Amino acid sequence: MRKVSVLLFGLALLLVFQVGSAFADSKLDKAISPLIGSEYKYGGTTPKGFDCSGFTGYVFNELGIDLPRSSRDLYSWEKSKKIDDEELRAGDLVFFNTSGSGVSHVGIYIGDNKFAHAASKGVTITSLDESYYAKRYLGARRFLGDETYKKIATENEAD
Repeated sequence: MRKVSVLLFGLALLLVFQVGSAFADSKLDKAISPLIGSEYKYGGTTPKGFDCSGFTGYVFNELGIDLPRSSRDLYSWEKSKKIDDEELRAGDLVFFNTSGSGVSHVGIYIGDNKFAHAASKGVTITSLDESYYAKRYLGARRFLGDETYKKIATENEAD
């Protein structure tokens, strides 16, 4: 029964995600959408179970981009650029302190003030305004150059 509920919840999120996404039908959208509802697994890096950085790395790997493995390493990676919240665009990474000891959670910004991530309830989409995450938000970093951003987050798969 739990798997059916998770599947239905995932499908409902997928529909909302598709309708409200600023980058629907982009390569980034197509990499994230099938993973919604995947289970959480500490240390997980596959659709059988993800942790937050495993999910982020898997999505970017599907797009041909290699990233460091941990949320802490992603946050401090010299190839990334710290950005202001007003500059957020699909594909940027958002970081949180969920453990009380610095960077401990990461998600992929998808537009409309939402991010995709592997949470304890599985891969889901959450608003940055949700109180739990809003209180723990540390900032965002950009890993994609403008040309790569255009190719994966704004262009339709058929383009």
